[in-house]
Amino acid sequence: MAKFSPFYLTIHGQRQQFDEPVVMGILNATPDSFFAGSRKQTEAEIADRANAIISEGGVMIDVGACSTRPGGIVVDEAEELARMRHALEIVRREQPDAILSIDTFRPSVALMAIEEFGADIINDISEGEVFVPGDDTLLDTMRSAHTGYILMSQQPTMETTAELFREKVEFLTSKGIQDIILDPGYGFGKDIAQNYAMLKEQSQLETFGLPVLAGVSRKRMIFQLLGTSPAEALNGTTVVNAIALMEGADILRVHDVREAVEAVRIHSSLFTFNP
Repeated sequence: MAKFSPFYLTIHGQRQQFDEPVVMGILNATPDSFFAGSRKQTEAEIADRANAIISEGGVMIDVGACSTRPGGIVVDEAEELARMRHALEIVRREQPDAILSIDTFRPSVALMAIEEFGADIINDISEGEVFVPGDDTLLDTMRSAHTGYILMSQQPTMETTAELFREKVEFLTSKGIQDIILDPGYGFGKDIAQNYAMLKEQSQLETFGLPVLAGVSRKRMIFQLLGTSPAEALNGTTVVNAIALMEGADILRVHDVREAVEAVRIHSSLFTFNP
């Protein structure tokens, strides 16, 4: 287990250094995300969730408006845009200084979030398909706004994930996108055994020299293994988050912010206490 190395992102136009892992809180402006406790739709629910993420120690708010859960229904573009705009208006009002991440695979949603709300990061599950071939509109907007990008893998192994990351990182940097975060994509395109093999090998991603995000919160890899449900998966999530930190995660994307922040604090203490 290597000592944590600071990472850097451009936030609100300023280069910012992060001296320990940070927690990204999930805000789902949807009626059907896989964990029922994360579904926030009314103004009061969205405001309360945004405020809770920050008050519990979260640094980033990841807003999603279209569920991508297994077996779920993907809403149309107009519905996702409407949900996202509604949520972002409230989040920016309540927490104007929070680092705002946009969970979407649609270029129009990403553009709207950057242009209207100054989104700091685009969180894309599509392995880069959010960028339309032959149309650099989103890339140009992200470059000029210094918007970060989370590149997620749906590949089943570390070998194929590393191949994907090498290809996509080269493409993104050639387009002037500098703040790239790597997400091994737990729960996407992987069975339970492959998820845990990826977790065990996650530290290999450090060779890219880029921040790594781990998003395991209450996922099937935890509750199926334990024979429970998403609602009962908090303890398992905390255990896996701790392992992810030990394997080099820089960002934890979670439903349960306080518990993840405590995991980060305990992990960081391994390097601050000198007997």
